[in-house]
Amino acid sequence: MLQQSSNTGGARIVGSQHSLSSADGPGPYLMLADTLTGNDVVNPAGEKLGDIKGIMLDVQRGRIAYAVLSVGGFLGMGDRLFALPWAALTLDIDQKQFILNASKEVLENAPGFDKDHWPSMADTRWADQVHTYYDVRPYWE
Repeated sequence: MLQQSSNTGGARIVGSQHSLSSADGPGPYLMLADTLTGNDVVNPAGEKLGDIKGIMLDVQRGRIAYAVLSVGGFLGMGDRLFALPWAALTLDIDQKQFILNASKEVLENAPGFDKDHWPSMADTRWADQVHTYYDVRPYWE
Protein backbone atom coordinates (compact mmCIF):
# COMPACT_ATOMS: atom_id res chain seq x y z
CA MET A 1 0.00 0.00 0.00
CA LEU A 2 1.38 3.41 -0.99
CA GLN A 3 1.23 6.27 1.41
CA GLN A 4 2.63 9.74 0.96
CA SER A 5 3.08 11.72 4.15
CA SER A 6 0.77 14.68 4.60
CA ASN A 7 3.82 16.49 6.02
CA THR A 8 4.62 17.45 2.44
CA GLY A 9 1.29 19.25 2.09
CA GLY A 10 0.07 16.77 -0.47
CA ALA A 11 -2.73 14.26 -0.57
CA ARG A 12 -1.88 10.84 0.80
CA ILE A 13 -2.04 7.95 -1.67
CA VAL A 14 -3.34 4.51 -0.76
CA GLY A 15 -3.98 1.44 -2.84
CA SER A 16 -2.18 -1.23 -4.84
CA GLN A 17 1.55 -1.31 -5.11
CA HIS A 18 2.91 0.74 -7.99
CA SER A 19 6.52 1.45 -8.73
CA LEU A 20 7.88 4.71 -10.02
CA SER A 21 9.17 2.84 -13.07
CA SER A 22 5.70 1.56 -14.03
CA ALA A 23 5.17 1.61 -17.78
CA ASP A 24 1.39 2.03 -17.61
CA GLY A 25 1.19 5.83 -17.42
CA PRO A 26 2.11 8.68 -15.13
CA GLY A 27 -0.21 7.99 -12.15
CA PRO A 28 -0.51 8.00 -9.26
CA TYR A 29 2.45 10.28 -8.47
CA LEU A 30 1.91 12.63 -11.41
CA MET A 31 -1.55 12.99 -12.91
CA LEU A 32 -3.39 15.37 -15.18
CA ALA A 33 -5.70 17.48 -13.01
CA ASP A 34 -8.65 16.86 -15.31
CA THR A 35 -8.41 13.10 -14.70
CA LEU A 36 -9.38 13.81 -11.08
CA THR A 37 -12.37 15.98 -11.95
CA GLY A 38 -15.57 14.05 -11.34
CA ASN A 39 -13.97 11.60 -8.90
CA ASP A 40 -16.14 10.78 -5.90
CA VAL A 41 -15.23 11.92 -2.42
CA VAL A 42 -16.26 9.55 0.35
CA ASN A 43 -15.76 9.49 4.10
CA PRO A 44 -14.03 6.58 5.88
CA ALA A 45 -17.44 4.90 6.34
CA GLY A 46 -17.78 4.80 2.54
CA GLU A 47 -20.60 7.36 2.39
CA LYS A 48 -20.45 9.51 -0.72
CA LEU A 49 -19.98 13.17 0.16
CA GLY A 50 -19.85 14.59 -3.35
CA ASP A 51 -17.50 14.77 -6.31
CA ILE A 52 -14.51 16.82 -7.39
CA LYS A 53 -15.50 19.78 -9.53
CA GLY A 54 -11.99 21.11 -10.04
CA ILE A 55 -8.50 21.58 -8.69
CA MET A 56 -7.30 25.00 -7.51
CA LEU A 57 -3.62 25.79 -8.05
CA ASP A 58 -1.57 28.34 -6.18
CA VAL A 59 0.24 29.54 -9.29
CA GLN A 60 2.84 31.65 -7.48
CA ARG A 61 3.89 28.86 -5.11
CA GLY A 62 3.52 26.09 -7.68
CA ARG A 63 1.33 23.96 -5.42
CA ILE A 64 -2.10 22.42 -5.39
CA ALA A 65 -4.15 24.44 -2.91
CA TYR A 66 -7.63 22.91 -2.92
CA ALA A 67 -9.92 20.40 -4.50
CA VAL A 68 -13.35 21.91 -5.06
CA LEU A 69 -16.03 19.51 -3.84
CA SER A 70 -19.53 19.68 -5.32
CA VAL A 71 -22.34 18.44 -3.08
CA GLY A 72 -26.02 18.04 -3.91
CA GLY A 73 -27.86 19.74 -6.70
CA PHE A 74 -28.98 18.27 -9.99
CA LEU A 75 -27.00 18.61 -13.22
CA GLY A 76 -24.83 21.29 -11.60
CA MET A 77 -27.77 23.40 -10.45
CA GLY A 78 -28.27 24.08 -6.76
CA ASP A 79 -25.07 22.36 -5.73
CA ARG A 80 -22.98 23.66 -2.87
CA LEU A 81 -19.22 23.90 -3.26
CA PHE A 82 -16.46 23.40 -0.70
CA ALA A 83 -12.75 24.12 -0.94
CA LEU A 84 -11.03 21.08 0.55
CA PRO A 85 -7.38 21.57 1.44
CA TRP A 86 -5.39 19.15 -0.69
CA ALA A 87 -3.69 17.71 2.41
CA ALA A 88 -7.10 16.78 3.88
CA LEU A 89 -7.62 14.23 1.12
CA THR A 90 -6.42 10.69 0.57
CA LEU A 91 -6.41 9.34 -2.98
CA ASP A 92 -7.56 5.72 -3.13
CA ILE A 93 -6.07 4.58 -6.43
CA ASP A 94 -7.87 1.22 -6.36
CA GLN A 95 -11.35 2.71 -6.00
CA LYS A 96 -10.48 5.85 -8.03
CA GLN A 97 -11.90 8.12 -5.36
CA PHE A 98 -10.81 10.48 -2.63
CA ILE A 99 -11.35 9.93 1.07
CA LEU A 100 -12.09 12.88 3.34
CA ASN A 101 -11.95 12.19 7.05
CA ALA A 102 -15.28 13.92 7.77
CA SER A 103 -18.85 12.87 8.40
CA LYS A 104 -21.74 14.26 6.39
CA GLU A 105 -22.64 16.41 9.40
CA VAL A 106 -19.15 17.92 9.56
CA LEU A 107 -19.37 18.75 5.87
CA GLU A 108 -22.83 20.32 6.28
CA ASN A 109 -21.30 22.80 8.75
CA ALA A 110 -18.17 23.45 6.69
CA PRO A 111 -17.51 26.81 5.05
CA GLY A 112 -19.05 26.46 1.60
CA PHE A 113 -20.17 28.64 -1.29
CA ASP A 114 -22.22 28.51 -4.48
CA LYS A 115 -20.92 28.61 -8.03
CA ASP A 116 -21.84 32.29 -8.45
CA HIS A 117 -20.27 33.51 -5.19
CA TRP A 118 -16.76 32.12 -4.75
CA PRO A 119 -14.74 33.33 -1.77
CA SER A 120 -11.46 35.14 -2.21
CA MET A 121 -9.27 32.07 -1.89
CA ALA A 122 -6.13 34.24 -1.82
CA ASP A 123 -7.38 35.84 1.43
CA THR A 124 -5.15 34.34 4.13
CA ARG A 125 -7.82 34.75 6.82
CA TRP A 126 -10.27 32.69 4.78
CA ALA A 127 -7.58 30.13 3.94
CA ASP A 128 -6.51 29.80 7.58
CA GLN A 129 -10.14 29.17 8.61
CA VAL A 130 -10.57 26.45 6.00
CA HIS A 131 -7.34 24.67 6.94
CA THR A 132 -8.21 24.93 10.63
CA TYR A 133 -11.70 23.54 9.99
CA TYR A 134 -10.28 20.43 8.30
CA ASP A 135 -7.42 20.24 10.85
CA VAL A 136 -4.58 20.28 8.34
CA ARG A 137 -1.48 22.42 8.10
CA PRO A 138 -1.76 25.18 5.48
CA TYR A 139 -0.08 24.17 2.25
CA TRP A 140 2.04 27.35 2.15
CA GLU A 141 3.84 26.58 5.43
